[in-house]
Amino acid sequence: MYARCPLALASILLASTAGCASHPAAEIVYLNGNVYTVDSRQPRAHAVAAREGRIVYVGDDAGARAFIGGATEVVECEGAAVYPGFTDAHVHLEGVGARELRFDLTGTTGIPDLLRRLRERVDAARAGDWIVGRGWIETGWEPPRFPTRFDLDTVAPENPVLLYRSDGHGAVANGRALALAGITRAAEDPRGGAVLRGEDGEPTGMLTDNAVALVEELIPRAPAAERRRALVAGARIYAERGWTAVQIAGAPAEELADLRALVADGSIPLRVYAALLYADPATPGLAELFSDAARARADGGGTPARVTVRALKVVLDGALGSRGAALLLPYLDAPGAGYLLHGDEELLELFTAALRAGVQVETHAIGDLANRRILDLYERTFALVPPTERAIPEPRWRVEHAQIVDPADLPRFRSLGVIPSMQPSHAISDLHFAPSRIGAERLRGAYAWRSLIEQGSIIAAGSDAPVEVGNPIIEFYAAVARRDLEGYQGPEWYPEQAVSREDALRMLTIWPAFAAFEEEWRGSIEVGKACDLSIFSRDLMTVDTDLILGAKCLMTVVGGKIAYRRPRN
Repeated sequence: MYARCPLALASILLASTAGCASHPAAEIVYLNGNVYTVDSRQPRAHAVAAREGRIVYVGDDAGARAFIGGATEVVECEGAAVYPGFTDAHVHLEGVGARELRFDLTGTTGIPDLLRRLRERVDAARAGDWIVGRGWIETGWEPPRFPTRFDLDTVAPENPVLLYRSDGHGAVANGRALALAGITRAAEDPRGGAVLRGEDGEPTGMLTDNAVALVEELIPRAPAAERRRALVAGARIYAERGWTAVQIAGAPAEELADLRALVADGSIPLRVYAALLYADPATPGLAELFSDAARARADGGGTPARVTVRALKVVLDGALGSRGAALLLPYLDAPGAGYLLHGDEELLELFTAALRAGVQVETHAIGDLANRRILDLYERTFALVPPTERAIPEPRWRVEHAQIVDPADLPRFRSLGVIPSMQPSHAISDLHFAPSRIGAERLRGAYAWRSLIEQGSIIAAGSDAPVEVGNPIIEFYAAVARRDLEGYQGPEWYPEQAVSREDALRMLTIWPAFAAFEEEWRGSIEVGKACDLSIFSRDLMTVDTDLILGAKCLMTVVGGKIAYRRPRN
C-alpha cells in the first residue's frame, strides 16, 4: 500500500509501490479532491497527477493510482475543494509586504486612533527621522473627514510625517514635511494633483496624486535590502492565502530586477507577470522593455514562465476616495471633477510605439471621464497601427479598475478587445462612500461586472492590495455577493451586477491567464498545463454565500511544488 500524506500535514511521505507500466510515475498525486477544472470538456474530477511541473492526469482516484510510483508523493485531499491556481490580476506585491514590515495604519478607527498610533511611532523615532505610513481611510470615521497637518502637528511637531490614504492616491503631511517641501499658501497645484486648502487658503496638509510627490521625493529611499524583504514577505503572505500567481500592476525597473532575482533563487515561489510603471518618456527601463517585448513569451520558449515582464502600466487619473478620479460631471460632495495625469498626444505617441513593439498596455482609469478617454486613445491607436504592423496582432490591452464607466461606454470594451481588469473588493469597500461622491444615477455603470460579461468581455479579477486585503476568498465573495464583509449592501447598489460563481472562478483563474497571454499553459486543470492548484477547506461553488468568507487555504501548489501547506491544528 502507498503511504498517504494528509493535505494539512507539513511532512512529506513517499509512496512505496510502483506505478502502472504504461504510465511513467508522477512526482505528486492528489487523491479524493473535489476538483473544479474550469475545463468545459471535463468540468469536475477527483484526482490530479503531475510530473515535472505539468499535469499528466485529471480524473478519478482509480485512474490516478496508475501514476503512483516508488518516489511519488501522494496527497490525500480528504474532500477539500481544488481549483486552478488563483491569480491576483492587479497587485502591488512590495506594498503587501511593506504593510507588514512598516507603519501600517489599516483599521484606524478615527483621528484619535490615528494620532495615538502616530504618537507611538514618534516616541520610538529619533529626532528628525521621517515617519511614513499607509492604510488609513476616513470613510468609516465619525466624522468622515481627511486628517490635517494641524492634527498631526499635535503629536509630531518635529519629525516630518507623510501618511498615505489606503488607496495610495492621497496622503496627509504634517507642518514639518510641508515646510521641507516648500508648500505654502503661495504653492501652485502640480498638473494631475492638488494641494488641498482650507477656507483661509492655507494648505491643510492633504495632498492628492501628483501633489504627493512634492513631499515624497524628499523621503530617503528604502534600502534595496528592505525592498527585497518586503517582496519576499508579500509573496509569503500571498502563498498562504492561496494565490499561485501575481500580476504586478506597475513597478519601477529596479523592483522588476529584484523580482527576477528573488524568483530565480526561490525566495518568491509564485509566478510573476509584471508591468513597468510609466512616469514619462525618460522612464528607466522603457527602452529595454520595448526592445524585448516582441519576443517576450515564456521562459525557455514555451515552458511555464515564473517571471514575465512584457507590459507597461500608465496611470491616467486618481482614485474615487480621494476625489482624484476624473469624472464627466463634478463630484457631489466637494468642488472639482478630478483630473487626468497625462495628455492625449503624449500617450498616443507612447501607445503607438508600444503596439508596434508588442508591449501590452494596462492603464489605470477609475472615473467615467478617464475610462472614456482611455478607450478613445486605445481606439485611435488601433486605427493608426493595423494588425499587419503589430508585433502581436491581438494586443490584449487592459483598463485597470474600470470602476465608474458611463453605460454607453461599456460595450466598447468588447468591441475594441480591451480587457477590464477589475477588483471586486473595491465595490464592497466603495459602497459606503461612492453614492455620496457621485450619486446613484452615475453608479449604473459602476463595478458593472455582469454587464461587461454579458456583452462578451472577460474580466481579469484582482485585489489592488495593499489598497485592499489581498485575499482571493474576499474577491470571490465580493463578486458573487456584492455585499460588504458584514453582509451590508445599501440601497441602489445594483445587486444585479453580481456574477455567477462559475464566472467568479473564471475571473480568478483562466481569465487572468488570458489577460497575460498564458491561457495555453495555465489557468485551468488540464493535462499538459502547469500544475498550479489552490486548495481550500470549503467548496466555494456550493457553500452558502454567508459561509464563503470562512474558507481557509489548505495548500498552494505552483508548478507541482507545494508553496504553502496549512499546519494541522
